[in-house]
Amino acid sequence: MTSRPGTSGSTTTARVSLTGHLRRKSSGARLERSNARFDAGLRYSGAALKPESARSPGEGGPTMNVGVSVPLPAYLVDVGFMARKAEELGFESFWCAEHPFIPVQSASRFPGSEDGVIPESYSHFVDPFVALARASGTTSRIKLGTGIVLVPERHPLLLAKEVSTLDLFSRGRFLFGIGAGWLKEETQIMGGDFDHRWTQTRESVLAMKELWTKPEAEFHGRHYDFPPVRSYPKPAQKPHPPVLLGGAAKNVLQRVVAWGDGWLPNRVTPSSLRESRQTLDRLAKDAGRDPSALTISVHGQPADRDLIRRLLDAGANRVIVRPPAVKTESEMATELTRIAEVVLR
Repeated sequence: MTSRPGTSGSTTTARVSLTGHLRRKSSGARLERSNARFDAGLRYSGAALKPESARSPGEGGPTMNVGVSVPLPAYLVDVGFMARKAEELGFESFWCAEHPFIPVQSASRFPGSEDGVIPESYSHFVDPFVALARASGTTSRIKLGTGIVLVPERHPLLLAKEVSTLDLFSRGRFLFGIGAGWLKEETQIMGGDFDHRWTQTRESVLAMKELWTKPEAEFHGRHYDFPPVRSYPKPAQKPHPPVLLGGAAKNVLQRVVAWGDGWLPNRVTPSSLRESRQTLDRLAKDAGRDPSALTISVHGQPADRDLIRRLLDAGANRVIVRPPAVKTESEMATELTRIAEVVLR
């Protein structure tokens, strides 16, 4: 089958079908109804959950939709404390990224610096799902995002379970930021296909959508192949949490339109963002999708109110800043308060 627009452009041998490969059985229908009742019991009491794209910027929070991400090393301060303080101050979202490890020897160049040297701090990420589960338990309103999860390094059967469980227990607050990675040796050690990592990522997302939305799901592709399975719980957000694609590859906006719900770029300028927003809107219209349903979340920005406002005016739905690394909760509270006074007040 030929890959969709926005994939790596290679021709796959996947037998992927979005419809028709679900085997419905009466027992499966009964199980679905039973689990739906269980899921409903854990949902947020009050107004019905709305998908990410349906929430207008600033709704239920500050005028400026600003998120905060965990600095590195990511374990010096309890993320539960940090998330609770961020929520109290009015930040809209709380983000955690991942690198499971950094190879001691690597020929890959770090894309975030001119010399290409991988920062030593990149060995000090925590598991984002464990961290965000901790944050979920200390908060009730702030959204919780991965910025990003390296999809080729996780099997979709397990990753779908991690996503749906976190979304359910956080009562529909999860934002699923994903990427394909840039560190070749890391991807290969984890069993990923680095040369076709975006094709692999696309397959994984399609497989997870089957698992999230159907009582019995199966998938048959080039990278992933599994028979009919049942996987619960289902996510609180319907049909699933928003899938936000990271990166700045030339086809990233096509991928967002083809199988994503938003874009999660890192360190972009207002002028380039405005151009990207216009391109994304045009691609969405051409594909028959509502442009307003596709969000842009800009990551890795300094705590500069004017810059954040210009990014939002240029088409961003939210901007994410990172406080400096500190060693105590008191210091973190001071830093978050300082940033909030600059960007939210």
